[in-house]
Amino acid sequence: MPMIERYSREEISKIWTLQSKFNYYLAVELAVCDAYVEHGDFPKEDISNLKKLAKFDLSRIDEIEKEVRHDVIAFLTNVNENVGEYAKYIHVGMTSSDVIDTAFSLQIQDSGKIIKNDINDVLKTLKYLAQKYKDTICIGRSHGIHAEIMTFGVKLCNWFDILRRQKENFEQALEQIRVGQVSGPVGTYSNISPEIEEITCKNLNLKPAAISTQIIARDYHAHIMQSLALIASVIEQFATEIRHLQRTEVLEVEEGFGKNQKGSSAMPHKKNPVLSENLCGLARVVRANSLAAMENISLWHERDISHSSAERIIFPDSFILVDFMLSRFNNILQNLVVHEDNMLDNSEKFGGIVFSQKVLLELIEKGFTREEAYLIVQRNALDAFENKGSFIENLYKDSDITSKLSKEEIKEIFNKEYYLKNISKIYSKVFK
Repeated sequence: MPMIERYSREEISKIWTLQSKFNYYLAVELAVCDAYVEHGDFPKEDISNLKKLAKFDLSRIDEIEKEVRHDVIAFLTNVNENVGEYAKYIHVGMTSSDVIDTAFSLQIQDSGKIIKNDINDVLKTLKYLAQKYKDTICIGRSHGIHAEIMTFGVKLCNWFDILRRQKENFEQALEQIRVGQVSGPVGTYSNISPEIEEITCKNLNLKPAAISTQIIARDYHAHIMQSLALIASVIEQFATEIRHLQRTEVLEVEEGFGKNQKGSSAMPHKKNPVLSENLCGLARVVRANSLAAMENISLWHERDISHSSAERIIFPDSFILVDFMLSRFNNILQNLVVHEDNMLDNSEKFGGIVFSQKVLLELIEKGFTREEAYLIVQRNALDAFENKGSFIENLYKDSDITSKLSKEEIKEIFNKEYYLKNISKIYSKVFK
């Protein structure tokens, strides 16, 4: 296996702690002060002194908030207690949402970096496994029923392509929401210059929102939440496949099972796909959170705060959950047990009924109409399936077949290599 860089859930969860939130608030306030200096409005030395003194204490903020019932005012009051005479430079011309929404964008950007690294980890693992199992024959299924021969590597190529697309989607959503605002009440810059906003955002590596109505429009936030929900949903897609392939009667892959692990309190023989099941459950939570983000788009007039209470839950939870899901899925992949023999055996069930289309095409080549050939092949295939027989043996005994095809020609139809001839082309498209 390639060496994969690891990121812990602790790292992303720290971004969403109360301490961290106010750290982001302070970063925004100080960036605005620096912008005023750069714009020529505040003395550089005073702001330098202010920055040395600027700090806050969570217990003190909590104490103040109990009286004022406003978290940003409580935060600012506490900071002003520490900066003394320099308090006159803080929050000049701003409104609370300038701080909240700009800080929120920074939290999202920092969380997004971790999610992107998580996705890259999974993509590396998928690419490695796709190459490893490029020629590992397995059965393809449609409607859950055996269809035709493919390879396990091709299945993994599909997963790689889907997740890569969701990475691109996430990156686009993350870039779109890389915006801040310092525009004052109802976004009219009544007591602050648009140039201050521009400088502040530049120094925070954000873009000024084209327009803000005291808040940044919530379709931005719904978009990033939708992209997280898509990531969670495709992980569920992959995990569901693993769960099906681990079924006792299929047993083509299994989650890794620890030496001292136990699957059931009652049945010692059990090895269950519990990690994949867990991922499927978590995907439901992330999707539900994305619906709340959609509901947050519709606010009263220029703003209200009905979105705020929901966002304090759905954004930390969703980023932390998707980080966890990607890490867990990567762990599942790295410890996946692949039963290549069972894959091969399953592809040969009922004497190779999955070769029915190839027989059909050969009979058409020999002069049968498609309808005639279909009926001949179907009766032999269904007989093998319904009577636990052998499709190829049925063909050897069917005079309609043997009148057109020799035994050697029939045998050649069942050559699995025929189905692998374009596998490399698929890989060149996926890993171009």
